[in-house]
Amino acid sequence: MKTTVLVFHPHLEKESKVQKTLADKARQAGIEVRDLYVLYPDFAIDVAKEQQVLEEADRIILQFPIYWYQTPALMKQWFDAVFEYGWAYGSTGTKLQGKEILLVPSFGAKEEDYQLGGRFDTTVDEILKPITTIQYLTGLKFLAPFIVTDALSLSDSSLREIGVKYKELLNQRIY
Repeated sequence: MKTTVLVFHPHLEKESKVQKTLADKARQAGIEVRDLYVLYPDFAIDVAKEQQVLEEADRIILQFPIYWYQTPALMKQWFDAVFEYGWAYGSTGTKLQGKEILLVPSFGAKEEDYQLGGRFDTTVDEILKPITTIQYLTGLKFLAPFIVTDALSLSDSSLREIGVKYKELLNQRIY
């Protein structure tokens, strides 16, 4: 089973302890990691290449931070460009059917902030809903997400523990 990780962070090497650590753990597990902001700094996405990458993968992992309760801009554009009618959905759009997809979002605030009645009065599931809803058109099989909260305040030891859990999950190959 081929797994590919797509990382959507505009400053992965400079600003993201969490997403960088997770990307490094995926590489250590022998998984291909594609840094989309490095590949497409001008947002000019090579649609045919991205579709080829997805077609060759059995399991797709999307790693990204949540900014203002949304995905990074390039991730949204990537979905809009790559998931074309006739390729990803529609009567002839069957290229993603049956593939597994795992979301790996990082949230800056604490877990309890993402509760109904909590600080933001919304849940992680509600924030991820615009992404997970694509399963109904594409046939993608969403796995339970690997969610990291409190990304802005994690201690080094907590981050190491999260990295170990992520690498264990990736090494299981079945989740």
